[in-house]
Amino acid sequence: MAQNPDDADPHDPHAHGKAEGDVEPYDQMLTESDAEVTVVEPMDEDRSEEVLGRLADRWPMVEETLEEQDLSEDPPDRIEDWAGISDMLADADVGFADTVDTLVNRAQRPYPSLLKLRFEPEEMFEFVPGHYARISFEDYPPRVYSIASSPNRDYVELTVRRVPGGHLTPHLCEELEVGDDLFVRGPYGEEFGLEEPNERDVVFIATGTGVAPFWSMINFLFEEGWDEVNGDSYDVYLILGSSWEDDLAYHEEWRTMDDERDNFHYIPTLSRESKLTEWEGETDYVQQVLLKCLDDGAIEQAELPDALQGFVGEDLATGDTPNLDPEELELFICGIGAMANQVREVAKHGGVPERRRHVESYG
Repeated sequence: MAQNPDDADPHDPHAHGKAEGDVEPYDQMLTESDAEVTVVEPMDEDRSEEVLGRLADRWPMVEETLEEQDLSEDPPDRIEDWAGISDMLADADVGFADTVDTLVNRAQRPYPSLLKLRFEPEEMFEFVPGHYARISFEDYPPRVYSIASSPNRDYVELTVRRVPGGHLTPHLCEELEVGDDLFVRGPYGEEFGLEEPNERDVVFIATGTGVAPFWSMINFLFEEGWDEVNGDSYDVYLILGSSWEDDLAYHEEWRTMDDERDNFHYIPTLSRESKLTEWEGETDYVQQVLLKCLDDGAIEQAELPDALQGFVGEDLATGDTPNLDPEELELFICGIGAMANQVREVAKHGGVPERRRHVESYG
């Protein structure tokens, strides 16, 4: 999990978690400790100026569409004015109205909206990748978050998605500073985690902050040499989906890992980024990307929903498409319930054995 449902907007595909009463302490060995914050770092960007530039490029189309309106000769330089234009374009029912609306909404979102939070508990607790911890800040309601750091570190790291109107995340994003104190309780969790090394490739699939436990798992896996068994190296894949490039937690770190390790493969997929930049990577949903990566000869194509069948046998945007044997995969899924269910269906009809499908879903 990444965050508690009380702090989650049901319309936000990246917010997720469980209430504390729904989670199980690991082996009943809970630790409570004060902790000092050592890192508070935005992981996303303020892209409002970038958005204004992109919208200005569309001004000739806007003028032509809204020629009967009393528009200025130059494109607006305030996003508030573009919000009004977006409404007029929607009323005109033109094809690019959705793009303008998407860009306006992006520029209007608060910054930061994705936060790296690191702290050092006075009493460090033992955990395994996939576990989570409850944190309290001042008098705000405590919330539970996945632990993103490897157990081999002497600190705890979380990734926090701001939820407007949430009980805790806006305060963490706006008020928390290095040197502040938190109160930490954990670890929680039992079932969602790595197994002992085995002779199978591993595929991790996540959306949004669902990647937090995978940052812990993948780092730990390589640190412990679990990608090698009896002298043979096995591949690790990460399919990570989000709306915007700067919403991909640890994006540059994943890219570096991909460059430095022959057996790690990072496949980001972004649904909205191409509206703002010349994004050339994947733009499909993670379940669709998984279909591209599986051996199409093992897929029960007729059992798939019509909306998914066209992705069987399709190449990735990079052209470097794996042909994964589903019988030899270990699959980990973390994200919103609708996505997790569709990935589960793809895995089922793609031939991944049920015992090798590990799911943490929310929402």
